Amino acid sequence: MKYTTSIILAAQLFIINAYGQNPAPNFIIFIADDVSWDDFGCYGNNQVQTPNIDRLAENGIRFTNVYLTASSCSPSRNSIMTGRYPHNTGAAELHTEPPIQMMSFSEVLKMNNYYTVQAGKFHMGQYAKRGFDKIYENKEENGDGGEEMWLSSIKNRPKDKAFFMWFASYDAHRSWGSNEFSGTHNPDEINPPFYLSDGNETKADLAKYYDEIKRFDYYIGEVLKELRAQNVLDNTMIIIMADNGRPFPHSKTRVNDRGMKTPFIIHYPDKIKNKGSISNSLISAIDIAPTIMNLAVIDAPEQFQGYSFDQLIINPETEFRNYVFAEHNWHDYEAHERMVRNKDYMYILNSRPQFPQMGPADAVGSPSFKELASLNESGNLSTIQADIFIVPRPNEELYDCHSDSLQLNNISSLPEYNDILYDLRNVLEEWMKETGDNIPVNLTKDWYYREAGYRKTKYHNVRGEMPGLKVNATQNNNKGSF
Repeated sequence: MKYTTSIILAAQLFIINAYGQNPAPNFIIFIADDVSWDDFGCYGNNQVQTPNIDRLAENGIRFTNVYLTASSCSPSRNSIMTGRYPHNTGAAELHTEPPIQMMSFSEVLKMNNYYTVQAGKFHMGQYAKRGFDKIYENKEENGDGGEEMWLSSIKNRPKDKAFFMWFASYDAHRSWGSNEFSGTHNPDEINPPFYLSDGNETKADLAKYYDEIKRFDYYIGEVLKELRAQNVLDNTMIIIMADNGRPFPHSKTRVNDRGMKTPFIIHYPDKIKNKGSISNSLISAIDIAPTIMNLAVIDAPEQFQGYSFDQLIINPETEFRNYVFAEHNWHDYEAHERMVRNKDYMYILNSRPQFPQMGPADAVGSPSFKELASLNESGNLSTIQADIFIVPRPNEELYDCHSDSLQLNNISSLPEYNDILYDLRNVLEEWMKETGDNIPVNLTKDWYYREAGYRKTKYHNVRGEMPGLKVNATQNNNKGSF
């Protein structure tokens, strides 16, 4: 009896020691609102101040080809949370929600004894609320930038449980008011990207935008200090990302890199051996959910359409995806675009070429847009700047992502690219068929006038048919091409 008891005690001690050496990993996702992939210092932007994010990149992995599934707030966030393409969530359009029975990866973590917190911008649906022990979505509580509850959430967590934190800022969503970070960036020192105006209003607009990114960065730094103080930083996988592109013309709601590619940094000292690594592998935002499941050693639900990229954390140079896919559905204005990209080329199918692509209503109402509109009236726009006003647009676009990284030169009509055009067209068509995507005739129409931003049309608050609805896409778990 004593011998048996000794064996049991020894086994228990072994388990306790083993768990102490390899505790369940913690996860934090810092997700910015309306920030393009190249608007952090570590991605080459020498005008914006992001010292904390840059240090995380220096000690982690910086990814250069991570693509969102939508350049639109709620469809993008729901896609990340459910591990599904927007048309498969039943919420492909802005301000729509997935069905209540849909599951978030946060809910799976919570079911497996994780302590889960959402603090900041929520913008998902009732289904997602099941996945959090604590939800801080009140704007007064969250503060102007959405970050006020981040630090207290880390401090007040139960210390005997692994945790997942979804820290979602309002930064840098319009509109921009004065705050403690206002004036951090001097408009006179701002050089706007060439597709925007070089005027003073645009420079001031960008300076305020960078001020809000600075605030996002500051609060990340405060959370990092607390994680170090609690001695849990090494065992915490941190992701820095955004939900869609910057709220300027040419970016937000576009399916090009300015709208759809996100900054993506992983800091995870317990797993990352080559600090400061760069991964150029293609990743989709729907791959985040299964990756977290793998790292937490939890079986992923069948509904997840992505794949785990945990291998890239160990070996960032590994090739992962062959293709990524993205959607542009209604966001203030009628739209239906689909995009597929492989490592070399990007193909875009536009089923509403009769409409210009000026951006969402908040971008159309911005000082930056007004300066472009003024230049357009006087005939002084460059060809690239004028792209947002072009109608009709091409039904198909093809870009060489090596020689034309900003997707400026549409080569779809050039004979020498016919084979590539045909191949990617087929890949996209097959993906749409397999995952239950379609092109409804009666899409949601413009809620606002395209020329005036927030002036409402007669269709305001009237919804059309959601992509995927008639083919029951919410019940379709097919992953499509990988």
